[in-house]
Amino acid sequence: MNQTILKNMIAEWLEEFALPTLIPRDAAPVPADLRNLSEILSIVGPRRAGKTFVMYQMIAGLMEEGFAGRDDILFLDFEDYRLRDFVPEDVETLFSTFRQLTGKDPAWLFFDEIHQMPAWSRVIRSLHNRGRYRIVISGSNARLLLPDIATELRGRYRDHLILPFSFKETLKWNGISWTERTFYTAAKGDLLRIFDSFLKTGGFPEVLKKDLPGERRQLLQNYYQTIFYRDIVERYNIRAKSLMEGMMTCCLHQFASLFSLSAFEKGLKSQHRQGSKRTLANYLAYLQEAFFILGADKFSYSPRQRVMNPKKIYLMDQGFIALMEDFSENKGRILENVVAVELYRRRQTFNYYSNRRECDFIVRDVDSMNLQAIQVCWTLTTGNRERELRGLLAAMQKLSISQGLILTYDEEEILPAAPGQRITVMPVWKWLLE
Repeated sequence: MNQTILKNMIAEWLEEFALPTLIPRDAAPVPADLRNLSEILSIVGPRRAGKTFVMYQMIAGLMEEGFAGRDDILFLDFEDYRLRDFVPEDVETLFSTFRQLTGKDPAWLFFDEIHQMPAWSRVIRSLHNRGRYRIVISGSNARLLLPDIATELRGRYRDHLILPFSFKETLKWNGISWTERTFYTAAKGDLLRIFDSFLKTGGFPEVLKKDLPGERRQLLQNYYQTIFYRDIVERYNIRAKSLMEGMMTCCLHQFASLFSLSAFEKGLKSQHRQGSKRTLANYLAYLQEAFFILGADKFSYSPRQRVMNPKKIYLMDQGFIALMEDFSENKGRILENVVAVELYRRRQTFNYYSNRRECDFIVRDVDSMNLQAIQVCWTLTTGNRERELRGLLAAMQKLSISQGLILTYDEEEILPAAPGQRITVMPVWKWLLE
């Protein structure tokens, strides 16, 4: 690695780089927590969700609180084309160059998109073992959330999930404040107006900056292509690009629906195309690792049964729905997708229930391990009320669940239930603000 390139990049950070104007993220760690950081902190989430800006927010907070100066911090973006030849052996040159320019070692390391560096986990573990640095890394691969990464880093690691803006953050972006009393005043109309936009536009920060639907769609198309080529095809060396593209398109169209690998494989055979079930399973996993989709297994206490059944898939951001040319709007599916992403944001484990009757979500509370059943529909009508209730009640009875929730666009009531059970109907937008 050319030392002059490293010197230029460090000098740019120290002398020229101006932290951008930031919309504070609700999920960002606060400076007081960072000051005593003893673990490797990993900021993980989809591409363009705002991970880099969260790191900037953290850096700004450290400097404003007087915990660090600019020359105490080394920030590098490993997606910068100038670092394409950076290898682990260049780390010592990096620190030598920083000392040359500042006269001291950095106290803070902020490494953006760290997974672009070869053998990154070994490098970060070695740096952490020195005990000199507080280390924050980021990555746009869901594998960084897996337990084996924490094991590989000897347990000295914790992750922090950053997704596209939540509904709360979207309200903040639009300058709208609220309290519980707002729900019962005319100002509720502002909440619903932003919620309607949120359902169509999604929460990617740069997309929210665009005023015209065409501009938003073009930006989302760019994100879609970048995920496909850089985060999947290049990262996993995919040769069957058309097959991968077909699966990604299928997931786009089947959001909030079951995705059967067997059915997809049969469809390929009918078209005289190759694609084994193992390959398709790997491709589906790549889409999840790239944060394009979420996958929910069928609820079962048997791990084998969970794997044997089709997954229910959701888009990581509902804005991608705008990319479908032939989509006939199903508002209920969009609501369900929003709920799935919020459950994931809250780091809650969820499955779907299917056993003659269907329930959209069985949610496991992390602390108490209690289960909650959630059904999602746009509105309760005479035509669907019985079906929605039957699915919810079947899951509650089978799994001994006491709390049932029906989330709709804007309805609220308590429904009669069996002794020891409670069914609440609540607007999705209000649930998102809890």
